[in-house]
Amino acid sequence: MQGLLVGLCLFAASFSATPCDDNLESYLNRIPASDPFSQWLEKSGADYPDFDTLPSHAPIPLPLAPVINGEKVQITDIAAWRAERERLLQELQHWILGTVPSEPGPVRAEILAEDRGEGMRRRELILHFGPDEKAQLWVELYIPDGTGPFPIFMSQDTHRGWAQIAVRRGYITCIYAGGDSRDDTDTFANAWPEYEWSRLMRRGWAAGRCLDYLETLPEADTVKTALTGHSRNGKTSLMGAAFDERIAVVISSSSGVGGSMASRYCGESQYCEGIEHITRTFPEWFHPRWRFFIGREHKVPVDLHHLAALAAPRPCLLSIAVNDGVEHTWALQHTYLAAKPVYQLYDAEDKLRIMWRSGGHETWAEIIEQYMDWCDLQFGRGDYRFEERFVYPWDWESWKANAKPAYQPDTASDDESVKDAEAMAGVVKKFLGEAPPQAKAPVMDYGTSKDSVLSLLSRSNLASVLERDQIVFGEYIAAEIYMPKGTQKEGAKKKAILYLPPLCAPTGYHASYRRGEQVYSKLARNGYVVFCFDPIAAGRRVEEAEHFYERHPNWSLLGKMVRDAQEALDAMVELPYVDPDEIWVVGYESGALTAMHLAALDQRPCGYGLVCPPLPYRLDTDVLETGGINRWAQERMVLPQLGLFSGKENQLPYDLDEILSLQAPKPLIMVTPQFDRFAPPQEAEKIKAILESAYAQSASPKNFISISPCTHNHFDESTQDLLLEQLAVFQSKESE
Repeated sequence: MQGLLVGLCLFAASFSATPCDDNLESYLNRIPASDPFSQWLEKSGADYPDFDTLPSHAPIPLPLAPVINGEKVQITDIAAWRAERERLLQELQHWILGTVPSEPGPVRAEILAEDRGEGMRRRELILHFGPDEKAQLWVELYIPDGTGPFPIFMSQDTHRGWAQIAVRRGYITCIYAGGDSRDDTDTFANAWPEYEWSRLMRRGWAAGRCLDYLETLPEADTVKTALTGHSRNGKTSLMGAAFDERIAVVISSSSGVGGSMASRYCGESQYCEGIEHITRTFPEWFHPRWRFFIGREHKVPVDLHHLAALAAPRPCLLSIAVNDGVEHTWALQHTYLAAKPVYQLYDAEDKLRIMWRSGGHETWAEIIEQYMDWCDLQFGRGDYRFEERFVYPWDWESWKANAKPAYQPDTASDDESVKDAEAMAGVVKKFLGEAPPQAKAPVMDYGTSKDSVLSLLSRSNLASVLERDQIVFGEYIAAEIYMPKGTQKEGAKKKAILYLPPLCAPTGYHASYRRGEQVYSKLARNGYVVFCFDPIAAGRRVEEAEHFYERHPNWSLLGKMVRDAQEALDAMVELPYVDPDEIWVVGYESGALTAMHLAALDQRPCGYGLVCPPLPYRLDTDVLETGGINRWAQERMVLPQLGLFSGKENQLPYDLDEILSLQAPKPLIMVTPQFDRFAPPQEAEKIKAILESAYAQSASPKNFISISPCTHNHFDESTQDLLLEQLAVFQSKESE
C-alpha cells in the first residue's frame, strides 16, 4: 500500500508539472463533443482564438466604461453612447448572435383567415419578404373592437395564453411563428444565406417584421409596442429589442444565460448553466464561435448583459424567480447594476427594473397580469408600483462608510503577526467580522425541507443505492445527509464529508445545470456520509442575505458561512452513523474559500479536499484576469473588509496559503485545473510550491496531494473521480 501511495503521489506531481497544450486539438479533447460545432469548424475553417492576444475582462464589462483597443473609455454623453451602442451590436453579432440583414425590404401580407370573438376579432396571415419573397412568417392578431389606436403586445406562438390576457387588457396582440411551438425562421436563412444567422437571433429579428406590418394598420398604435417572451423566448425578445428600436417596451421573462445575464457571472463555476451546456445542448441557438470561450468567459469581448443596456432608454423589465434553475439571481442583479448607469444617462432610471418572483421557472396568470401592469405603466394607461429591490448586498461603498472593520491597511500591528495556528485563528476570526451572539441548540427535525421544497430545489430524486436523512441544525438551518442505503439501520459509524458548494443561487448545494452525476450523490455512492446544506444567499436561503449587513454591519457573509460550517460539524459528530474522527471537508470554488477559513478556526476535520480553490489574496492582484480580491469583497460582498486592501494585498494580516500551510501534516488534496480562469497556472504553481515546502517540513510530507488536470473550472464527473481517487489513497493508508 505504501508503494501505491508513493506512486500515486508521484503521478499527481508529474501531472501537475506537465503543461497542457493550448490549441484546437487539445481544446476539443477537453470539452464534451458537439457534432454541430465540429461540422461548423470543418466547414468554416475558423481559427482557434489566440487567447493570449485577446484582452481579459473578468469583472462584468460596464457599458459606459468599455475597453476598446486595450484602453478603457469613459462614456459621459448620449452621443458617445450611441456610437458605442453600434459597436456593441456588431460585436454581439460576431461573437455570439450571428449576423442579420439591416434592410429587410418591404413586407407583403397574405390574409389566411379572419373571424370574430367576444369583443374582438382574430386575423391570421403570412408575411412574405426578402429576396424573391423567400422568407415568410406566420402571424396571428387579436384586435379589440373599436377604432383604437390600441397599444401592441407581441410575443411568440408559445405564449398564446399570454395573448388572451393582453387582449382582455385592451391591447392588439400579435403572436408569431418565432418559438418552439411554431417556427418559420428557417426561411430567413434560405432567403439570406450570406448571413450567419443563429436561431434565436432569427426569432428576435422576426418581431421587427411583425412591426413592419402593424405599422400599416390604422387601429395599431405602434409607438406603444411591447415585446416579451419567457425562457428562450425571453432571450429572443431582448435580442429583438436591441436590434429594433421601434420596440418601445421589452419584458425579459427568465431569459437566463444568453439572455439577461453575463456568462462571466453565470456558469459552471457556480453550478449554473454556462457556455458549454447551452452551446452543446442547443447548438443552433447562438453562433458556434461562442463555444470557444468555455471556461474563458472573461475573454469574450462582449457579453449578454449588454442586451439590457442596449434597450435603454426604453422600459425594460427583467423578470426572474428566486429558485429558477435556469438562471442566477446574483448574476441578474449585476446585469441590472451594469445597465442602470445607461438609463441614468438618459434620465430614465425608473424605466429599468427587476421583478423578483417566487418559485421556479414556471409562470402563471398573475405573473402575466403584472407584465401587463408594466406595459400599462409605461404607456400611461395605469399607475402601478415597481419598486427597486436588491436581493443581494451590493453597495460596498455604503458598507465602507458605515462599518467598523477590525483591520485597515497601513495600520497592521506586529503584535498580531501570525506565528502559529492559534494566532492564525485569532486573526481570521477578527477579519471575518464582529460575530453576534451565538446560542447552541440540539439537532431537531422541525423545519426540515418538505417534499415540495426538495422538488423546487431539484432534490426530490434519490439514487436507488442511497438513502437520505434530514435534520435542522445550528441557527435553524435545514440539512440533508446522503449515505449508502442501509447505513442508518446498520448502526456502524462511517467516514463522512462536510460538503461546501459554490454560490449556486437557484438550487443551493444541488447543481442546477450540470454534466453527469451530482457531487454529493457521487461521494455518497462511494461510501461516504455526505452532509449538505445551502449556504446563505443560495437555494432555500437566497433572501436571507438581503438585509444581512443592515442586521450585522460589522460581520460578514463569509463569517456566517464559517459559523454554519462549524455548527454543521457540531451536528455531524453527534450523528450515530458518523465517525467523528473521520470527517473530511470538501469545498468547491467559493465553498473552498469557506473551507479554508474553517480550517483556521476548527481542528476537527481530518482532512480537506479543495476543488478550484481561490488564489491567495496576495497573488490575486490582476483584476482583469481573475477579478482579484474585489470579487469576494465587492462583487459578492462575502468578505467586504477585504476590499480595503485592494491594491495593498501585501498588507493583509493573513492569507489563504498561510492557513493551509499551518494544516500540515493534516491530509490536503487540491485540484487546480490548468485552465481555471480564476487561478492561472503560473499563480497556482506558486501556492503549490509553498504548500509542498510546508508539508516537506512536517511529519507526513506526502499528505499534500496536488492535481492539475487539463480542464477548466468545473466539478464534473471526471473531476469528481480525481478527488475520489485521492481520498481512496488516504483511506488505504489508514487501513495499513
